[in-house]
Amino acid sequence: MALNPQLFPNGMPVPFVSEIFVLARDGVEFEIDKIPGTQGGTVKARGTIYLSNIRMVFVANKPVENFVAFDMPLLYVHDEKFNQPIFFCNNISGHVDPVVPDNEHRALYSTHSFKILFKEGGCGTFVPLFFNLIASVRQYNQHAREAQPRMDPLQAAQTPVDDMMRHAYVDPNDPTRIFLQQPNSEPQLRRRTYQSQNAANQI
Repeated sequence: MALNPQLFPNGMPVPFVSEIFVLARDGVEFEIDKIPGTQGGTVKARGTIYLSNIRMVFVANKPVENFVAFDMPLLYVHDEKFNQPIFFCNNISGHVDPVVPDNEHRALYSTHSFKILFKEGGCGTFVPLFFNLIASVRQYNQHAREAQPRMDPLQAAQTPVDDMMRHAYVDPNDPTRIFLQQPNSEPQLRRRTYQSQNAANQI
């Protein structure tokens, strides 16, 4: 995970090299724990979830204290589950491990719990695409996970997603937007690393 990743002025995440955005879903509520600098450490915010072949990025409609956006590498997400409670809205819950800088120790960072609540409309497009994509990323990168425990989250960029997107089921009750072409208007801007170096090294 990475708190407050780089965004374009329109709120779209600045992509990594070889990153392909699959969809965007507005009208979700996002809950995440263990956020430094926030009251109680837990944040709840309304906004948009972006899903790519590398990560999920939640972007809040309005900042909550120092929280603007949250980046979750797909290779670091685990225990994800689709929940359909009787009296509340459908949601996806799970855990995401932190992206630990190379010069710091993993023990200093703890795993986050997250929840994505679908407050507006159905989720029949988002949920299958999310679970298919995360399964594909894991299957395609299985050998890398076995070889190195601290795997580069950008390894997921090698996962082929084109065919999956072409055969995606679109639920008319789900306001998810599927990207048939990449949405960013400045394709020359590409991040190369998760590490928080100066912007010149990332773009």
